Amino acid sequence: MKDGNRTPDGAGERQAPCVGRRVPKRGLAIEHCDQWHEMGFRIDYREKVKRYGFPRQLEDELLTLFEQNVDRILSRSRRTLKKLSTKTQEWRLTYICAMFHDLRSSGGFQIQSPWSLRHKHISWLVQSSVERGQAMGTIENKLTYLRALAEWMGKPNLVLPLEGYVDRKAAGLERHYVAQEDRAWSAKGIDIAAVIAKIEAEEPVAGVQLRLMWRFGLRVEEALKLKPAVALRDGVLRVDEGTKGGRKRPVPITHPAEQYAVLEAAARFANSRTGSTIPDAHSYDSWCGRLYSLLAKHGVARAGELGVTAHGLRHEYMQGLYTHITGAPAPIKADASRIDPAIHREGQRRVAEAAGHSRATKANAYLSTYSTQQSLRKPAVTPTEASAALAANSGNKTKAALALSISRRALYRLLERSDAGDRS
Repeated sequence: MKDGNRTPDGAGERQAPCVGRRVPKRGLAIEHCDQWHEMGFRIDYREKVKRYGFPRQLEDELLTLFEQNVDRILSRSRRTLKKLSTKTQEWRLTYICAMFHDLRSSGGFQIQSPWSLRHKHISWLVQSSVERGQAMGTIENKLTYLRALAEWMGKPNLVLPLEGYVDRKAAGLERHYVAQEDRAWSAKGIDIAAVIAKIEAEEPVAGVQLRLMWRFGLRVEEALKLKPAVALRDGVLRVDEGTKGGRKRPVPITHPAEQYAVLEAAARFANSRTGSTIPDAHSYDSWCGRLYSLLAKHGVARAGELGVTAHGLRHEYMQGLYTHITGAPAPIKADASRIDPAIHREGQRRVAEAAGHSRATKANAYLSTYSTQQSLRKPAVTPTEASAALAANSGNKTKAALALSISRRALYRLLERSDAGDRS
């Protein structure tokens, strides 16, 4: 059978396409599926695919793949039994179609079928993304959706990890799960209240949304979709809408005066239809565009004048919460020093809970660790210094590594570099 007529393995075992009533959501038709063991929704992918103007074969085969797989869960670490969210389905479809469009329009690949996707195509997509300066997360998301497509086609080994296509370090795409740099606004010497006040003077609701991020550690989407009139329950702020992975969470009230004042202000801007803080005249997407343009205008962007992002307010809150719980600055702060391990672990746990993470160590993305910061602050050992330490310790590598406060493995690498330099 030719590639163009192939279907994914196990397609015959999949459920029939969803049928039933349609519910509008963000401009997409949604199908309600009564046969699911839980309530679930599927996006109507047909019209969205047709907008790209693909050749008939490519369009038909993509439609078939989406029909059978668009809501399929592939994660092996997923803990919830909930169906795949419509947002994830939409991102899958959008990224996959956009990448085929890029391959044909910018890459010069006259690809006629998803089954023709090869390593060279994926390599071009990654290199193109790097050249355009796209963030590591964006590029890795593209690979995630391509990996889903490959699974649907029965080609699980088609898509490599990011490092299979590009040198992460050279491209500035190294991933750190422990904070290396303090992204809080105060770490840059910024007067948070003053900056937000300037933005608020131009767009009051934007100022309130920034204050929600600052005082409750909300992500941008969470702040926009928060319903202030009903979010405060049982003495905590319940964050239910716009959360990452659909993980709802409670955020504690630790500074009542500031936090209640922000909620009262947010309630005055509540959308008359949805109760969220998105203005009546805007959809979520259009308001996001307006908000990010406004932030960039005031220097709140990665490459902006202030060098901070709105997400930095979430870092600000999490670090402040840690200090409130432990009485000590977070490890990422310059004046931090080690505290009682039990108190530190409780601080980590409470921060992770407020951030919506399942493991306490996830808090390190905001707090960092003492060992990481110690390593970053001490001068890097040079190959010459490694050779000198080895000589001073009569060739004993263990003692040389201890004298340099590095691991034996790091010492070996430095000695290899020293030997290579001598040979050259």
